[in-house]
Amino acid sequence: MRRRPPPPALRLSALLLLLFFLCLCAFPAPARSQNTTAATAAPASVEGFNCSANRTYPCQAYALYRAGFASVPLDLAAIGDLFAVSRFMVAHANNLSTAAVPANGEPLLVPLQCGCPSGSPNSYAPMQYQIAPGDTYWIISTTKLQNLTQYQAVERVNPTLVPTNLDVGTMVTFPIFCQCPAKDDNATALVTYVMQPGDTYSSIAADFSVDTQSLVSLNGPEPRTQQFAEILVPLRRQVPNWLPPIVLRNNASTTPASPPPSASPNATVVSDDRNGVVTGLAVGLGIVGALWLLQMLLLVCLCRRLKAKGRRGDSVASGDGVEGGRFAKNSSAGGGGGVGGERFLVSDISEWLDKYRVFKVEELERGTGGFDDAHLVNGSVYKANIDGVVFAVKKMKWDACEELKILQKVNHSNLVKLEGFCINSATGDCYLVYEYVENGSLDLWLLDRDRAQRLNWRARLHIALDLAHGLQYIHEHTWPRVVHKDIKSSNVLLDARMRAKIANFGLAKTGHNAVTTHIVGTQGYIAPEYLADGLVTTKMDVFAYGVVLLELVSGREAADESGEPLWADAEDRVFRGRDERLEARVAAWMDPALAEQTCPPGSVASVVSVARACLHKDPSKRPSMVDVAYTLSKADEHFADYSGESVSVDGSGDIAAR
Repeated sequence: MRRRPPPPALRLSALLLLLFFLCLCAFPAPARSQNTTAATAAPASVEGFNCSANRTYPCQAYALYRAGFASVPLDLAAIGDLFAVSRFMVAHANNLSTAAVPANGEPLLVPLQCGCPSGSPNSYAPMQYQIAPGDTYWIISTTKLQNLTQYQAVERVNPTLVPTNLDVGTMVTFPIFCQCPAKDDNATALVTYVMQPGDTYSSIAADFSVDTQSLVSLNGPEPRTQQFAEILVPLRRQVPNWLPPIVLRNNASTTPASPPPSASPNATVVSDDRNGVVTGLAVGLGIVGALWLLQMLLLVCLCRRLKAKGRRGDSVASGDGVEGGRFAKNSSAGGGGGVGGERFLVSDISEWLDKYRVFKVEELERGTGGFDDAHLVNGSVYKANIDGVVFAVKKMKWDACEELKILQKVNHSNLVKLEGFCINSATGDCYLVYEYVENGSLDLWLLDRDRAQRLNWRARLHIALDLAHGLQYIHEHTWPRVVHKDIKSSNVLLDARMRAKIANFGLAKTGHNAVTTHIVGTQGYIAPEYLADGLVTTKMDVFAYGVVLLELVSGREAADESGEPLWADAEDRVFRGRDERLEARVAAWMDPALAEQTCPPGSVASVVSVARACLHKDPSKRPSMVDVAYTLSKADEHFADYSGESVSVDGSGDIAAR
């Protein structure tokens, strides 16, 4: 007859007793003038996992994250927001109900989109984080992100930012280390796991129900210095049965100001017998007290889990969770009722319903005066005042689903933020509700004589940089990457501080190179390869960006009344000729509003050179937006005090330094 396993409480007690004796063994008796060499645990690689030709990118991957640390609330939505995924996705990956409250320290699988960005030797999932007071790359990497990345890797993927001079509110890309399975591997996905004190390959393999050899095959021999090193664990078909929570290295209340200094091999700490005895006694008593308290907490958590088991059973029984590397979709998440298109749309967007506010049709009608033309901003976009907050409401039909899919993946300060949406089942309309960007579109500023005179070169250079950063984000830090397909000055909005934001993702597409026969776009911005062959790549956005740069310099439209594109005129009058005469040609061609100001010709010529590179007829020879952003950031070298000032617009519409 099969023996019944001991009760969980007894197993916990035995485990804690074993930990107690191990801790005692870890503190040997002090000796006089004992030399103790300081050592700091380090991950296997500060850059992450290497991209490989025998793996398919992008892919579904996971990171193991422990709930309740570093001021992240014990809430699935909060954890999902940190990694820019929905509460539904986190719940499904862990066989939890969406209303479940994770226990403190409970390990959770967080789904990631893992890829290899162009030019990067390492695979990662990009995560956007807004810098708060006191934040550094190292603090966020080791506390909020629990060593799922390293600060050196953060520096590498943010080449235009200065780590020691981060402004509050700056959006930083944190590369979460991840990897895709090899083509001949039978794993459905790989989990990034950060090794904890006491972890071994054997214990981790047991937790995940895999064999130890699979860990060796993925990560190499078990590292000697293993604490807080990132390793890969293959995920088969089932979510693992976790052991009790493991305490992390970094206490949630600890926020060190800088990375720990490297220890010198010759560094020693000398203590006498008396100090050693007192220290050893204090450590021993502290360990005993901590273990007793931990046991009590674990017993309480065990009781709470047993009570919650019934609530979770519904989710497990329905088949939610990781199965074959795919997410099971909850068919009832969107609810019923309404027309068939509504049911389809709500079901398709159910995974991120919790990320956005769902507005009522009545709210939008009140806020726009019944969608009165007086509230019309541009096209089908209305200005709405809802409960004292101003929004921009875009009225659409059911094809909003594709745009929603893209918008829920992106989060960047240079992209117009989606605040919520509304579905009107009676009319078949869908409304996307965005943040309201006060100063309107860039084209209105460039084509209006009075506004153009107030839009000085410093402001225009800021706008060019903001637009470059936004495009860099959707091209390099979203998976699958996003092609906007409709970059133009009317889709560049300016906020109260005259910072640029990319708007209108109605034509955007995700994925790698594609070919279409349905050519859409605006005259003057369409890339030659797209017009001729329907080729959709990120390089078509680069081409259109080059046109916007010419608009910023010249103050003219992308195409004149006869249909001649601005880039063709620039080729004839600016690009051709000797480089040493470029500044003179630019001065004769640029916006008269700029010519009347003190405008550094070297800085303007640098921007024109970038535009010329972006407008190359061969898309393979156009620069990436990473290169563009870096080059433009150097244009300030031609402009004294550029980095010390920026611009804003006061209530009268005048631009002032800030």
